[in-house]
Amino acid sequence: MALPIWLYFVIAGIFVSAFMAVKTAREEREFEREWIEKEGEVYIERMEEEKERRKEIRQAGS
Repeated sequence: MALPIWLYFVIAGIFVSAFMAVKTAREEREFEREWIEKEGEVYIERMEEEKERRKEIRQAGS
């Protein structure tokens, strides 16, 4: 039983769509991981600056 040619295009479109969905999800996950890592570094830097500021205030008060 031969299938109409348009049905092959529909099936190919489904596979291409699935591939693109997986690829996009992987790229988004990588982007989010990098963004979270960058924000974590900024947070740690701010904490270290605050620690240094408090240390200087404590030394100035002594």
